[in-house]
Amino acid sequence: MRAYRLFLALAAPLALLRLWLRRLRGRDSAADLAQRLGRGSGTPGAIWLHGASNGELASARPLIAALLHTVPDTPLVVTANTASGRALVAGWGLPRVTARLAPLDTRAALRRFRRAWRPRLLIVMENELWPNRLATAREPVACIGARMSARSFRRWHRFPRTAARLLRHIAYLAPQDAESARHFAALGLPEDRLGPTGTLKSAVDLPAPDPETLAALARTLPRETTILAASTHEGEEEQVLRAFAHAHRRDPARRLILAPRHPARGATIASLIDKAGFVFARRSACETPGPDTAVYLADTLGEMPLWYALAGVTFVGGSLVPRGGHTPFEPAAAGSAILHGPDTANFAAPYAALDAAGGAIAVADADALAGALQRLSTAAAQADQADRARAALARRDGGTALISEITATLRDLLDR
Repeated sequence: MRAYRLFLALAAPLALLRLWLRRLRGRDSAADLAQRLGRGSGTPGAIWLHGASNGELASARPLIAALLHTVPDTPLVVTANTASGRALVAGWGLPRVTARLAPLDTRAALRRFRRAWRPRLLIVMENELWPNRLATAREPVACIGARMSARSFRRWHRFPRTAARLLRHIAYLAPQDAESARHFAALGLPEDRLGPTGTLKSAVDLPAPDPETLAALARTLPRETTILAASTHEGEEEQVLRAFAHAHRRDPARRLILAPRHPARGATIASLIDKAGFVFARRSACETPGPDTAVYLADTLGEMPLWYALAGVTFVGGSLVPRGGHTPFEPAAAGSAILHGPDTANFAAPYAALDAAGGAIAVADADALAGALQRLSTAAAQADQADRARAALARRDGGTALISEITATLRDLLDR
């Protein structure tokens, strides 16, 4: 911890300079800068929930809803590292929920934030274990969906005293999987602080897309012939476009919705699509796909349920590049057949269950992806695989029970 504090002392001026540069360049507003510095008024006695960005916060939504029901008089402040995460939470319009950018992990910023909100409980989603945030907490700290890979464990194991000091601030930890539970326990987390194993992403509750918008787009993006590339990262779009080119040559009626993980990359991806020779439209430019539109670039936030509803097949991004893969639970809930790359470390057990049951197809590259798209070129093949996926995930899904158990424990922590 002393080394971390020394590092922060040295890095803080550079971090502040970077924030000021973002402000001067118009990438952050004055209010954004103030929030990152922990400034601003708050509602004392709140529950503070923190998630890195969209994925972690989307998985937390059922938990937030359960907390709003369980502790009806308590406000929630939800923080994110990114403006897109903050916008996602704000867009839900939930009562008693305030969305903010997370304060920097400096004692001064955290002190200002806690002075305003005086949180009764800090809930940390997944791997957001910021040392100062934990060490300075006077409120109980709960970590939900925590994951520690073998690689992370080896790194932490080199500093056992530091790991033990950090973990002693955690009152409750619900790990994503049994391996993570073993790793946290080996690093010094008391066994009686370990909660149930599972991921909240299994308790997905996709909001229904606007029916008029869905019907309008479905006229040019029929479900049977529409493929979704969901939450793609740099290095994946080129492979997806090459695979789609094969599918499109075989059947010119096939369409691709390309939804990057980071919509700010839209201009770069538009250039890739143009270079590939496809007629395309951009959602961010309010362009509507026409009869000749082969690719619809969905470079917006908060519309993934709409894209799932339109697509008979979904390739889940973050898996052809070393990003660990994104959730299979959302496309499965929408009844979309699932394809994924080799890197599924973030959801290893669910993808293993899907692959074993024939509920998903693993692909290694663009050629394999093209072959899988050919296998799923009919509505019957898509429906069969989607049914297998739902059955496979249902056998291991304890999402609702998991949230109930976690919420009950969090309610107890509030009373400490």
